[in-house]
Formats: sequence, C-alpha cells, structure tokens
Amino acid sequence: MSLFKRIQNIFAKPEPPVQEKSILTVGPGDVVEVSLVTYQVTGKAVNHSRHATMLTLQDGRTMRYFYIEEREQTVYHLYSAIDGRLESVDEVPSTIEMEDITYHLEEQYTGKVNVMGKTPFQASGEQYIWHYQSDQRQLLRIEWQDGRFMLYEGETVLPADVQVLRGT
Repeated sequence: MSLFKRIQNIFAKPEPPVQEKSILTVGPGDVVEVSLVTYQVTGKAVNHSRHATMLTLQDGRTMRYFYIEEREQTVYHLYSAIDGRLESVDEVPSTIEMEDITYHLEEQYTGKVNVMGKTPFQASGEQYIWHYQSDQRQLLRIEWQDGRFMLYEGETVLPADVQVLRGT
C-alpha cells in the first residue's frame, strides 16, 4: 500500500455501525414475530403526530394488523379486520355492542398518515380513528379515510411477545 493511501486511511471517518431494526422502524419486506406467530410485513401506515404505526402483517393467507404507539410506554395491539359498516363519520357511536360484547369509546383522533406497501388505505391522507375497549379488555378500532370505513377487533400484546426476526 502506498504512503498516500495509508495517510488517507488514517484521516478517513469510520463507517457508522448499522442500526438494528426495531419494531418501530420495520417496513414492507421485513419479518416479525408477534405472540409466537411469524409474519411478513406487507404494509405500513405512519401517523407522525401520534408517534403511531399500523403494520399490515401476513402469515400465509392470514392478514393481521399490528398497531404500535409510543407513549410513556410503547403500546402494542394486534387486530383482525371484521365485516361491518357505518353510515357516516358524524354518526360513529360512543358505545357499540357486537356479539354480546359492549365496547366503550376510549379515544378519538384524526391525523395525517403516510402509507407504504399494501395497506387497507392505498393513499396517504387525513384519517379519523376511534379506539374502543370492552370491560373484558377486548379492543375495537374504527378507521375512516376517503369515504371508506375499516373495522378491526383485537387484543393488547405484551412487549416481550414482539420481536424483529429479519430486517431488509
């Protein structure tokens, strides 16, 4: 090696270490494990004002939706889409009864979401969200964007049950 190359290597900045993927930074193509089930991330919707992410997960033919929100502690919810319909954004009730379970409105908010990959809403935009919880701690989530409703039911997931297996 020439003297010039040696001097150049002394002053060269070392490459920064590659950061490991966390559940908050994964995206389409990554693989995660939630509650002992391995999923491929196929889509991601991010609400930056809430520090919240909704991942679309696929395990074979099964589609699930994983909601992550950074608060005092990071919140994890795993949802499945359900059939249902509401008529208007103005008529979303504060209490919903489905299959003998009563859900009570916990939180309602709006925010701009940015989407990538395969998500229920294919374009970024303003989204309205309603979070419900039953007395048995079951969850219900309603989303509205561009005239379309999506309904989900789910459960809270412990942080120890979430792991990133492979990031791209």
